[in-house]
Amino acid sequence: MTKTTITFELEKQNKNSVRYKEVPKDGMPPVLGSIYVQKWYAGDSKIIEVTIEKKD
Repeated sequence: MTKTTITFELEKQNKNSVRYKEVPKDGMPPVLGSIYVQKWYAGDSKIIEVTIEKKD
């Protein structure tokens, strides 16, 4: 099992959600690209981190 933590920065705010753009690690392509998070949870956060885990 491999865990990866991905950092995202604020890209755009919509009516009910916030779009975050992935900040790729040096020389690596994006893993997820952009994600949407609901405003009630995101609040005023400019940077978020998401941890994903591969189950082999």
